[in-house]
Amino acid sequence: MKIQEYADRDMLAIDVANVLAGELEAALLHNDVVAFAVPGGTTPGPIFDSLCAADLEWERVRVLPTDERCVPADSDRSNERLIRDRLLTNRAAAADYVPLYIPGKTPEEVLPQIEALIEPLRPLAVLVLGMGDDMHTASLFPGMEGLAQALASNAPALAVARPQTQPETRITLTGPVLDGALSKHLVIYGEKKRAALERAMSLPPEEAPIAAVLDGMTVHWAD
Repeated sequence: MKIQEYADRDMLAIDVANVLAGELEAALLHNDVVAFAVPGGTTPGPIFDSLCAADLEWERVRVLPTDERCVPADSDRSNERLIRDRLLTNRAAAADYVPLYIPGKTPEEVLPQIEALIEPLRPLAVLVLGMGDDMHTASLFPGMEGLAQALASNAPALAVARPQTQPETRITLTGPVLDGALSKHLVIYGEKKRAALERAMSLPPEEAPIAAVLDGMTVHWAD
């Protein structure tokens, strides 16, 4: 793991967008299609605003969320909504989106269908993650039911997450999919999350799920 520090969040967003564009371009030289997994939430928005204009063969990129809340795609709580609004626009509108949730079905009903789309895309070419103050990443939350199974080396590509601290059921990429990405980036802001990351480095993944994916990670931090 290495940590890159930035003078401010604007500089971070521009630099990370350039790094991601370069890595996607390199991956496309060796693959017909590449998978690019990204978080929702507010943190990656400015990065997406820059990245969406990159001159890439976006039609060969498969974009998928690292996790998704089981809510309609037009909900303010939907990761798909943010990704479509901020990333899949401009040149990046040509990319294909792979959803993790299909409205009208239970999470368990959609897992086989979505896993069949994800398996041919493994390993992920490029991964961007966020992290909560509680050291969760994607929808892998400390202490949640099924966490050990979702972090196990033989875990399927997806898991249903029902963390008690959250209002919605979620579907998440599992530990092996996230950790197996060829290029991994974690974007965090502020002293509180920097301190949480440092705590996570000395804790087991069951207490700090982000710890399961830190090997080879590039952490991008600004206050």
